[in-house]
Amino acid sequence: MTAVTPLNLLKIDHLLSDEERDIAATVADFVDQRVRPFVADWYDRGEIDLGIVKEAGALGLLGMHLEGYGCAGTNAVSYGLTCLELEAGDSGVRSLVSVQGSLAMFGIWRWGSEEQKQTWLPPMAAGEAIGCFGLTEPDFGSNPAGMRTVARRDGDDWVLNGTKMWITNGSVADVAVVWAKAEADDDHPAGIRGFVVPTDSAGFSAPKITKKLSLRASITSELVLEDVRLPADAVFPEVVGLRGPLSCLNEARFGIVFGALGAARDCLEVAIDYAGTREIFDRPLSSFQLTQAKLADMTLELQKGFLLALHLGRLKDDHQLDPRQVSLGKLNSVREALTIARECRTILGANGVTLEYPVLRHANNLESVLTYEGTSEVHQLIVGQALTGVAAFS
Repeated sequence: MTAVTPLNLLKIDHLLSDEERDIAATVADFVDQRVRPFVADWYDRGEIDLGIVKEAGALGLLGMHLEGYGCAGTNAVSYGLTCLELEAGDSGVRSLVSVQGSLAMFGIWRWGSEEQKQTWLPPMAAGEAIGCFGLTEPDFGSNPAGMRTVARRDGDDWVLNGTKMWITNGSVADVAVVWAKAEADDDHPAGIRGFVVPTDSAGFSAPKITKKLSLRASITSELVLEDVRLPADAVFPEVVGLRGPLSCLNEARFGIVFGALGAARDCLEVAIDYAGTREIFDRPLSSFQLTQAKLADMTLELQKGFLLALHLGRLKDDHQLDPRQVSLGKLNSVREALTIARECRTILGANGVTLEYPVLRHANNLESVLTYEGTSEVHQLIVGQALTGVAAFS
């Protein structure tokens, strides 16, 4: 019998348009050429080739689901498929693109002034400027409302003080979207507000976080703001409260719904190939019932996850997507992808713990993806609240 690939067993290609398939193929080729040959070394050294930022910009991948300002204006499913292909290369690469487009760029695109959009979005879309997103703090991850970063008025200026933690792209960013508890002004009450902060501002620093065991092919930093003085027009003009940052997080979480499945698919394809060539007891490992049972179960979960992700993408393109549905997708995709990566490691045996194969690299990365953009527990509680009408957060 002729073997089929894990996502082809259900013959679901017809669920995608020609344009969506073409975009996915283009991104897959980019990953084959610019990520796969190098990512093990990047991971080993704890770095990433930032040259891929401009290349991703040239392909139209940065902020690709946004309209105008040099952005490609693709649909949500195309963006999701792009995240899937990027994360099949490495979660760090998808994180770079996701933070750029769905957090920093989306924040400016959705909430920024026209001047902020014109200034930053075109160079960010082209990969000529890198952005980061400062919400999480050392003591406030799942509870961003408790943040200690503050913004006070000093004449016409704003002055920011505080610390942000676990910030992707932080130490290489040209601009940071920073959320802070702001004093009231003439037009707005006190509350959480977003600020566009050029990283060359006096008092801004972004020390790199090192000695990570996960997302090593990704730049992660702390943001330190010490009396960072910004002009009055650095603030997002309208949005006050958590509605602003949470809208950005929902954009990024949507990409993860697809992205994590890319890591799972890559692990599964590697495990199937390995099992077919690795001989044990004078027969291929793939011929054993236990191995086939593992592959079958993992393929089932991968396909179910993809169908859920695609459904959410169609809802998003129809402007019907509920944030609680994004939580459902993120919870499922990351949890199942991590399970698949760990199970694939068992098929590869001792070879699975080396960087010669990607499975443990993916598994280690997914430990971070499980936590960021909302932990699994947070998403369980969001779904639980949807089902019961009772908030169990506090």
